[in-house]
Amino acid sequence: MNEDRVANLIRELLIEIGEDPGREGLIKTPERVMKALKFLTQGYHTSVADVINNAIFTAEVNNMVIVRDIEIYSLCEHHMLPFFGRCHVGYIPDTKILGISKLSRIVDLFSRRLQIQERLTAQIAREISDTIDPEGVGVVIECRHLCMMMRGVEKQNSVMTTSSVLGSFHEDPATRAEFLSLIGRTI
Repeated sequence: MNEDRVANLIRELLIEIGEDPGREGLIKTPERVMKALKFLTQGYHTSVADVINNAIFTAEVNNMVIVRDIEIYSLCEHHMLPFFGRCHVGYIPDTKILGISKLSRIVDLFSRRLQIQERLTAQIAREISDTIDPEGVGVVIECRHLCMMMRGVEKQNSVMTTSSVLGSFHEDPATRAEFLSLIGRTI
């Protein structure tokens, strides 16, 4: 990211919306917004290999592994407004497991891009599946979208839920039901 260029673009945007970027409260705003955007879109500049950092281990278990309530923050690609909520990830290992923090890091990697929740859910599930080739994967995301809360229909209590289930989570209703039950959801 060309930091100076982005800060200048933000300065121009402030002028276009009728603000004075030279006033006391806005003098450093272009740089602050640039730094925020750099942080919020860091998923474009990070690889899955860097995130996983060789934390894939051999394991002779086939029980369900679940991490619930992973905080998620992303930007909607349509309005660049935040959406936020919780992500629940589960998988049944075949021969490999991931270091437990790596599931949260994969969630962060894909959420730190301009996104739609539907794609984000599928990307997380697909990456886990491609990385460790488990018996099955399930991802459920529940988010509130500021593009729907602050503008447009202005529905403050709406929550969007998306799921992606692969392998045994897709093929076996009992496995899917167990996952949903363990994350506190029902069919």
